[in-house]
Amino acid sequence: MTLIPLASALGTVGAAFGAAIAALAAAIGIGKIGKSTMESTARQPDSANNLRTSMIIAAGMIEGAALFAIIVCLLAIFM
Repeated sequence: MTLIPLASALGTVGAAFGAAIAALAAAIGIGKIGKSTMESTARQPDSANNLRTSMIIAAGMIEGAALFAIIVCLLAIFM
């Protein structure tokens, strides 16, 4: 009977690590998008507005996926 609290604790730790990995992956993805956009803007300044729009859309999609992953991890912790 002592394995049930241990399994619950390990599940909580695993969910917390999952949330941390999701946040880290989102930060890395948005950093790469920003880097690529800045390099492209430096090469072709005329297309800065189009690049900015594409960057914002891609960053929003990454943030949405990361938020979904973090919510799933939080549900795993509290359910």
